Amino acid sequence: MEQFSSFVALLSAQPSWLIFLSSLGLLNLLRAAAVVLAFLHCTFLRPPRDLKSYGSWAVVTGATDGIGKAIAFELARRGLNLVIVGRNPAKLKQLADDIGGAAVVKPVVVDLAADDLAAAVGRLEAEVADLDVGVLVNCAGTTYAHAMYFHEAQEEVWRGIVRVNVEATTRVTRAVLPGMVRRRRGAVVNIGSAASVAVPSFPLSTVYAATKAYVDQFSRSLFMDYKKMGIDVQCQIPFYVATKMVSFKQSSTFIPSPERYAKAAVRRIGYEVRCIPYWSHSLQWWATFFIPDFVLISRILHVGINERNRARGLKEA
Repeated sequence: MEQFSSFVALLSAQPSWLIFLSSLGLLNLLRAAAVVLAFLHCTFLRPPRDLKSYGSWAVVTGATDGIGKAIAFELARRGLNLVIVGRNPAKLKQLADDIGGAAVVKPVVVDLAADDLAAAVGRLEAEVADLDVGVLVNCAGTTYAHAMYFHEAQEEVWRGIVRVNVEATTRVTRAVLPGMVRRRRGAVVNIGSAASVAVPSFPLSTVYAATKAYVDQFSRSLFMDYKKMGIDVQCQIPFYVATKMVSFKQSSTFIPSPERYAKAAVRRIGYEVRCIPYWSHSLQWWATFFIPDFVLISRILHVGINERNRARGLKEA
């Protein structure tokens, strides 16, 4: 008791401004500790949801390459039957053969960049009408062949990006949602991008970044609309993953392979409305808060990664 009284007396002898600043420092330390603990829990300790509780089937678009292909394998490993969507029949058949007996696999050929997208997605809607689809993962996405200024992009290129990233994501979700609403359960996962949310702008990839911003807002609004109906909607935010869409082909600590990313991505389905599934991507997200915007955009992105990508693309063209 005497020690406590001495401590109180010491505090009362300090200037009020010093006590105020010390309190702010303590609050910031507690907040930082809470963020770190939450990160460790969500990324490594929290058990994944039983995805079969949503339904016995999953639909995966963009399933023949990259993240979509890896997620299809991971969902099959977790006991879900699959509707795999892509535009290449040979690749779809090969994927179905590779998954083998791990799941029932139904390939559906749909070109999500086609001009008659409404009719194409209508065929998908008919294929899944009688299936207990519990999970939808919109992985299909596209971007420029290399970084470029907007005026350098051919119209068919930027229109294709808008069609696949925006219209196809919207139409496929619209095709699958009614069944989830009837069953009062389901999970919709849309693959966004750090290009749209982790930085204030993403130079030389303007249309791509803008379409992924739509995916993020689309997901968050759907989450509010359908949560009360038992449907979990989520936008997953990857940074660079070693796929054919990026210039980094070798995986590393900060650029995971599609398989490593998919394991983390599937673990997060059904939780937060927006998440960064892979642990080192979260570290990169935090790092952006300590880099001034003008440095991040003008030096790292514009003159750094994206400008080099543009120069390489022009040279190879």
